[in-house]
Amino acid sequence: MESRGILSRILVCITFFGLLLYSYVDRQNDVTRLRLEIPQLAKEIKDLREENTRLQYEIDLFESPQNLMHLASHCEFAHLKHPMGKDIVTMDEGLALQISTEEKGEPLPVKSKLPLAVGARQ
Repeated sequence: MESRGILSRILVCITFFGLLLYSYVDRQNDVTRLRLEIPQLAKEIKDLREENTRLQYEIDLFESPQNLMHLASHCEFAHLKHPMGKDIVTMDEGLALQISTEEKGEPLPVKSKLPLAVGARQ
């Protein structure tokens, strides 16, 4: 009778130890799987950064003053005129946000003034 109690305790301990060992091995497998994914993710991040750099270079080329002046000489943009100095109005930065938050009762501090071209007269 007493040997059955000891045998059952030993079996419970062995089962518990086996479950702990299985859990540990499973966790190590998860960690190893994640470690194997790190180089692939690093390569994807590097590729995305290179693509961002290339696209930023293209944006800078397009927005360059020389390219914009070249585009302005095309016939489809001939109707656009440069604004005169008196047509340029400055507006406090964040004014629209300030008005919308004042409706809620939370005024925002005004940061600086930015030039804003309203329109050009022909």
